[in-house]
This record gives sequence, C-alpha cells and structure tokens, in this order.
Amino acid sequence: MKNLERVRWRCRRGLLELDIVLGRFIEAQYAQLDEAERQAFEALLDMPDNPLWDMVAGRQEAAQDEQQALLRKIREV
Repeated sequence: MKNLERVRWRCRRGLLELDIVLGRFIEAQYAQLDEAERQAFEALLDMPDNPLWDMVAGRQEAAQDEQQALLRKIREV
C-alpha cells in the first residue's frame, strides 16, 4: 500500500491534463498491473511532463514495447 501512495504522489504533475489522466489510471488500473507493467509505468513517470503528455496524447510513440502497451491502457481510462 505504501508503494501505491508513492506512485500516486509521483502522478501529481505540472500539467493538469497529466494529473487527471494519470490519477484516473491509478484508481482504475494500477492494482491490476503486473511487475513488468509497474516498472514500465515508473519509467514513464521519470519523464518530463511535456514528452510524457505527447506520448499519452498519442503524438509521440514510446521507445519500449512495454510502454506502448501501457500507454494504450492509460488512454482507455
């Protein structure tokens, strides 16, 4: 549970759009992710806001396959 709180805190971003999308994803899908998906999500959270938003919005592709699949899940929420 402590890990979930840490990830939830990391989802608070400078861009309101990211706050909303990532917050919804955490509430709806994070608990169902496997360890590889959680690591891919952590890697996404390491990114600066603007490139991350471009990937979430579909304007930029992720370099890793795991991240591409995860971005699809984020967009579905």
